[in-house]
This record gives sequence, C-alpha cells and structure tokens, in this order.
Amino acid sequence: MSDVSLNFQDHVSPQTTGGEVQDYVALLKPRVMSLVVFTSVVGLALAPGPIHPFLGFVAVLAIAVGAGASGALNMWFDADIDGAMQRTAARPIPRGRVSKDEALALGVVLSAFSILVLGLATNWIAAGLLALTIGFYLFVYTMWLKRKTPQNIVIGGAAGAFPPMIGWTAVTGTVSLESIILFLIIFMWTPPHFWALALYRCRDYTRVGVPMLPVVEGPDSTRTHILVYSVILCAVSLLPAFIGLGGVLYLFASSALGAAFLYYAWQVYCVRHGDKADKTAKRLFVFSIFYLFALYLVLLLEGIVPGIMMPTGFDFKV
Repeated sequence: MSDVSLNFQDHVSPQTTGGEVQDYVALLKPRVMSLVVFTSVVGLALAPGPIHPFLGFVAVLAIAVGAGASGALNMWFDADIDGAMQRTAARPIPRGRVSKDEALALGVVLSAFSILVLGLATNWIAAGLLALTIGFYLFVYTMWLKRKTPQNIVIGGAAGAFPPMIGWTAVTGTVSLESIILFLIIFMWTPPHFWALALYRCRDYTRVGVPMLPVVEGPDSTRTHILVYSVILCAVSLLPAFIGLGGVLYLFASSALGAAFLYYAWQVYCVRHGDKADKTAKRLFVFSIFYLFALYLVLLLEGIVPGIMMPTGFDFKV
C-alpha cells in the first residue's frame, strides 16, 4: 500500500488552519450517527422492562457519542486514502481543517467518555457491548479487514449492527433472541447497501487500493452477491413477526419493503452496462436507507403506540 501513502501527500494538506465546530462535528459522521441513534432508540423502546426516561436519554446519547468516536477514529486512520477518493476528499482532515492528532484525541476521549457514561447510567454489559462496537469498527474493520479482503463489509458490518442490541441491553442487562434478530437485520442489510455504493464508486476504491468486492471480483460478481444477500435480508427481516416482536402491521410492512428491495436488487443484477447500471446501483443504495429506517419505524410504532400491535398468530419464542 505504499502508493496510497504517497497519495496522502498529494491529497491531504500537511498544515491545518484551525478547525471550526462544524469540522469537528463532521469527524463524528453525523449522518451515520443519526441511523445509529434511531436503531438504538428502537432497541431501547422494544426491550421489556422499565427505564427512567432520563436514563434512557443518557443511554442513547452515550451510544451516539460512541458512534461519533468511531467515526473520528476511522477518519484518523483512513486519512491517507480519504484525500484520494472523490467521496471523502471534502472530509476535515484531507481539507486541512483538522489534524490527524486532533481526530485521534477526539476519538479516544469520546470513546472512553461514552463507555463510562453508559456503564454508570445503565449497566456494564451494555457498556461492554459499546466498547466492543468501537473496538471492532476501529481494529477489526478499519485497520484490518477494509484493506485486506473483499469480505470487509460482510464481517465489518457487525459494528453497525450492534446499536439496537446495546439499546435493548441497556434496559434488560441481557442479550436475548429479540436483540440478536435486531442485530441480524442490520448485519444482513449492510453488504447489499454498501456494495451498491461500491458499484458506482468503484473507481474511488480502485484508485486507493481498497479491495472492495467490485474491485477484486468485478461488478458482475458483486451484482450476484447483492441479489443473494438481499434475499437473505428479506427473509431475516420477517423474523420479528414470528417471535412476537412484530405484529400484523410489521409483517405486512416488512413483506412490502422486502419485495421493493428485491425489485431494486434484481434491477442491479440485470442492468450491467453504461450509465444506467450506475443509476440502478445508486437507486438501490438510496432505497436501502429508507428500507431500514421504515422497517425499524414500524417496529417502534408497534412497540410504543397502545393497541396498534396485532399478533400475527405466529409466536415461536422460547
């Protein structure tokens, strides 16, 4: 990866101008953080048992700060390639707005703070899961998998799947089947979501030598993988309706959303050439964000709105 190191000098300003507040906020990846916050709220709201509203708010805030810390640490380590990629060139470190040392310090301090606060506010099992999430994202995904294997997203996606489990555990103090299924939905969603992005951003990853699936195995193989994982995702997304976590509304919504997801994945599989291929990949990427948000929103509504949840008749919870 020596060529990437050389690119760092060409694309990242060695001098910083003194970052403003928005630059440090950008280090926390606020768009990613928003999804983390939402899924953790769903996990917390669906968990059986009481939690004081203030402690629930503190728990969600700690999870959000932990996610932001992960983002800052990711940008610290990936500064050498971010400046060479069109998608990430405007990040604070490549632009010279924030130094790598500042990003590292921010990430470390926020990591420790978020774990400590979550442990004190709720329980140390939830705090341990948050620590695992941050460590997994930095050491396993960012430092190891991302630059070593095209399966980086498949394995590394676990980091983004933990927030609803952490929210659930903050209330219950345990990891249960329900929280594992909430984890699995995001875990199976991550590969088709990011591979769709990688298809139309393939040149970026090729330029910096990151072995994303389209770079290593080609776009056709990637399209096949997207379709296969989309089928698995849609099947896994039905599971809440079969264990009593979701009701009739969720069963209907997950079926309809899954059918739409498969339609977009099938389009990506079939359209393989020209600008239209990039457009179909981008449509799947954008829809996948809506898909996950809508799926979890229905679960949240069934969990907090009295009388809205109607049992499906299936309940295999043990």
